[in-house]
Amino acid sequence: MFLKTAFVASLSLIGLLTSAQNPGFEIAIEPLNITGLGGLQAYAFGQDNGKWLIVGGRLDGLHRRQPFAAFDIAGHNTQLIVVDPVSNQKWSAPLSSLPVSIQEQLQSTNMQFHQVGNRLYLTGGYGYSATLGDHTTFAKLTAVDVPATINAIIQGGALTPHFRQIAEPEFQVAGGHLSQINQTFYLVGGNKFLGRYNPMGPNHGPGFIQEYTNQIRTFQLTDDGTNISIVHLAQYTDSVQLHRRDFNVVQQILPNGNEGITAYSGVFQPGVNLPFLNSFTIDSTGYVVDHSFQQHYNHYHCGVLPLYSAINNEMHSVFFGGIAQFYDSAGVLIQDDNVPFVKTIARVTRNSAGVLSEHKLPVEMPNLLGAGAEFIPVTSLAHYPNEVIKLDDLPLDSTLVGYVYGGISSAAENIFFTNTGSESSASSQIFKVYVVKSANFAISEPSNEYAASLNVRVSPNPNEGTFTVRFHLETDRDAKILIRSADGKRVEQVELFGLKKGENAYRPLAKNFAVGGTYFVTVQTSGQEATQKVVVEAK
Repeated sequence: MFLKTAFVASLSLIGLLTSAQNPGFEIAIEPLNITGLGGLQAYAFGQDNGKWLIVGGRLDGLHRRQPFAAFDIAGHNTQLIVVDPVSNQKWSAPLSSLPVSIQEQLQSTNMQFHQVGNRLYLTGGYGYSATLGDHTTFAKLTAVDVPATINAIIQGGALTPHFRQIAEPEFQVAGGHLSQINQTFYLVGGNKFLGRYNPMGPNHGPGFIQEYTNQIRTFQLTDDGTNISIVHLAQYTDSVQLHRRDFNVVQQILPNGNEGITAYSGVFQPGVNLPFLNSFTIDSTGYVVDHSFQQHYNHYHCGVLPLYSAINNEMHSVFFGGIAQFYDSAGVLIQDDNVPFVKTIARVTRNSAGVLSEHKLPVEMPNLLGAGAEFIPVTSLAHYPNEVIKLDDLPLDSTLVGYVYGGISSAAENIFFTNTGSESSASSQIFKVYVVKSANFAISEPSNEYAASLNVRVSPNPNEGTFTVRFHLETDRDAKILIRSADGKRVEQVELFGLKKGENAYRPLAKNFAVGGTYFVTVQTSGQEATQKVVVEAK
């Protein structure tokens, strides 16, 4: 990943909120360590009966700038790995017993993958091919019998009978996503990269070819256990909005109850080395770009937890760390066009009207982690056919819903231009992910949506316990002011009637604001809601 410019701007953390501000759940993470499990990022996985099958990926951290060092052979994962997160065990077996063409693809990075029943399908991926004598993106699809492979690795049995491969030019893609809606497969975005990476461009040094697909490629796959056949369907091409790779593509339940897929952010925008901020959603009829939504957090591929509440008709996607153009610093949204590593855990919610909103969660990754990691769900939980977890079926308690494993661990936010190979590494850390449901108020800080016509401001902020809340009304109307402490307790609530259009102000009556305390002031009208964080300091 590389960027050309550096610019830092500060934006006040004010957002336009919907009822999704309090979705009725919180997220908690807990570290889990398994002895002997090494670090890995940008891998593929399948699972069976609670055990994971890990395939491909990189053993090192962020790729270096020097062509001889970037994506070097030493960083290839040449093992198949099985992990049991319940018994805290791992097993492995080398790829060397497999046919060469399968070995080469399965030690690549950024493959697209999707599991259907017992079979894991892997397409493309970027890595070194001894057959070609160069780095390439593999034009292959490999099918893996997940339960049989896991058993063979644990028992020391033969691997080859459980792997089949076909050649297919349409699958020569890396950094995209492979998903499914009903019986149709969707290969979304990504790029074809041939040769060694060189930050100076394709015509310098060893040279390379990079071609974004700019497409959503759809197909149907028939697999009788011996033969695999592909029928290609529609291809959607858009050289601007589909010019994306290394992004998050998340299974969804849409407001109409149908299955869909939403693609969030990704790199790079045509003509500028910055991530996309908008999203697009795919259903069985095509795709629609959402120009009204801007995602400020979690722009690069990371682990994502999908949850849907049928009762509220709300779809929640929770993103864990990674890389982003924006991050929160003490309540201020910071823009860094170097696109740094971040700790942010954020939620994007689609409400019943199909409107997306983004909310930074109070919990964070403990370090600069998450880029190139995966969320691995607990499949025994109630879920929809596309593996979106049924939020309403989770108990009013803390429920283990899955795990985030691996990814890049960085020593600093911006390391690309000084990267010697020691500033980052592939993480071996596993995090248990819990959904905590309760009836208690759950604070969720939004990102700046730029559309907050309420324009809530608190001044002075920080303050010594006395402050004024100012806000803007577009029409004459009533408003409610609600002040809560950081633990969700109500400090003050007042209704203001007959307010006039334009600037309005309110000075809280409460005098018991704790020194060193953090509070959240919410202004509500019949159609809008905005929250601002307030810090009370010692006199």
